[in-house]
Amino acid sequence: MVKVGITGQNGFIGQYLFNILGLFPDEFERISFERDYFEDDEKLQDFVKQCNVIVHLAGLNRHDDLQVISESNIDLANKLVKALEKSGSNPHLLFSSSSQEEQDNPYGRSKKQCRETFIKWSQKHRALFTGLIIPNVFGPFGNAYYNSFIATFCYQLTHKELPFIETDNNVKLIYVADLVDIIVSIIRKGLGNNLLKVSHTDNYKVTEILDILKSFKDQYYNLGIIPSLQNSFELNLFNTFRSYIDLDAQYPILLSKHSDARGSFVEVIRLNSGGQVSFSTTMPDVTRGNHFHTRKIERFAVIKGKAIIQLRRIGTKETIDLHVSGDDPAYVDMPVWYTHNIKNIGTDELYTIFWINEFYNTEDPDTYFEMV
Repeated sequence: MVKVGITGQNGFIGQYLFNILGLFPDEFERISFERDYFEDDEKLQDFVKQCNVIVHLAGLNRHDDLQVISESNIDLANKLVKALEKSGSNPHLLFSSSSQEEQDNPYGRSKKQCRETFIKWSQKHRALFTGLIIPNVFGPFGNAYYNSFIATFCYQLTHKELPFIETDNNVKLIYVADLVDIIVSIIRKGLGNNLLKVSHTDNYKVTEILDILKSFKDQYYNLGIIPSLQNSFELNLFNTFRSYIDLDAQYPILLSKHSDARGSFVEVIRLNSGGQVSFSTTMPDVTRGNHFHTRKIERFAVIKGKAIIQLRRIGTKETIDLHVSGDDPAYVDMPVWYTHNIKNIGTDELYTIFWINEFYNTEDPDTYFEMV
């Protein structure tokens, strides 16, 4: 059992890494970290003593005063080294530096100085250290106006704001799940490397990305059409975009029902993508689901009966309850990293249609069970 602690556990990358490690409970034990540990020497020392591996992600990315960024990041690195030395701890330390090390700006210089501080510590104590030089990271739940321009664009497009491009550069990118896979692989293999450059997976101009996101808004957000996703980048960008939608405000979305003497016809989904369609019947008081996906796109549409669909983002306590009925057919889409279920709350059998964007694969189901 490898005991892993993550400084910056509640940050963008930290949350994703924390949740991924939670999928392997027989392999990893997650040692919880709180930001205030950096302000309490005893708490910080107790934290590092418990860890076989520490992933140092905590830091300041943006601030009006550039000097504050530099001083804050260096201060956190010094505090962490001090706690390691005072507690006599020699965990495998992984540090997330940035490709901006190569640029002459306060943030890049502070990251480089932090990495050099950790190298000196590891050499002095013969400890394992991995310094990761990471390109621009994007993915679900990043903080708009802070973590990345993609997070900002997604938030703006789903909250009636107008995106603005300051500079149309080519940007080297990596999806947060791909980065976390690399980190987990390094932990498993026990790899040390003072300067490990993480390769970017995608390279796009800012205008190209905004154009794709605008197409998601036009097709998916406004019309409910699942867009044609040409590659893994577009799939990852689409799931990122979907994570910024206000579920309470957006769902359930009523479907158009056309009725005549023969009965009713309801169009459930329009898609420019493939996938698998299925349906279920559910008896009264029975609940289906209680699982989440990390990459799949899924839509529920109730066509007969009454149900409640519940969703909860992994790592949070807030539950979203959405009531749907076959009398007014509607659909709800499931964002990634939201555990979800559907319960028949009526007196008759419940009929539900499900669409998911990929065929079910028993060897890679991307389905993780957790009660809502």
